[in-house]
Amino acid sequence: MSELQDKVVVITGASSGIGEATARWLAERGAQVVLGARRIDKLERLAAEIQEQGGRVAYQQLDVTDLGQVEAIVRLACDTFGRVDVIVNNAGVMPLSALELLKIEEWNRMIDVNIRGVLHGIAATVPVMKQQGFGQIINVASIGAYSVTPTAAVYCATKYAVLAITDGLRQELGDVIRTTLISPGVTESELADTISDEAAREFMKEYRRNALPASAIARAIAYAIEQPAGVDVNEVVVRPKA
Repeated sequence: MSELQDKVVVITGASSGIGEATARWLAERGAQVVLGARRIDKLERLAAEIQEQGGRVAYQQLDVTDLGQVEAIVRLACDTFGRVDVIVNNAGVMPLSALELLKIEEWNRMIDVNIRGVLHGIAATVPVMKQQGFGQIINVASIGAYSVTPTAAVYCATKYAVLAITDGLRQELGDVIRTTLISPGVTESELADTISDEAAREFMKEYRRNALPASAIARAIAYAIEQPAGVDVNEVVVRPKA
């Protein structure tokens, strides 16, 4: 039997890219997945396909910048499946631009989704997991958490923050909650679609020519989840082969 069998996994940003691939991969291996994203139409289609293949799934619309909505999807998991084994804080945005362009609204959006969204996921699940006496929080960062490139200063800063938050959580609650940071390299996703600056968008198109399939990150997430209870995979970096 798969170590993923019957695990209850909440996934944010589940309507496309890494979130969608993770939902499919885990559900195919027996996990019970609870999906959240802003685009409810895509969630509905994904949930229907998972159910058609025999998977167990619940879903609802989710904006991770709203703590109440994140708490609500965690309640949905508990009400539907009885507990929360794992949350995958995956929702993110990447509107790259040079700092001198002063795209302040885009900066704020990255801070809200990429940092505050992760904190909301933690805030919504820590009380539940502490009461259960077990759980795992998986935060999706980026190789941008380790180095900065032009046009990506704010994006990389948000991912540096996710790295720091994840390590702090491990140090504070590692006796109860397993913590994992997944840092993808260039991966097939819709993230580049949020880039409004033309120069940054064209650079990213070229940069992403050698991209990992989203399923590669899904497999890394599954690997972290399926380890024995006493094993905590703290950090995984996944890049395209050079």
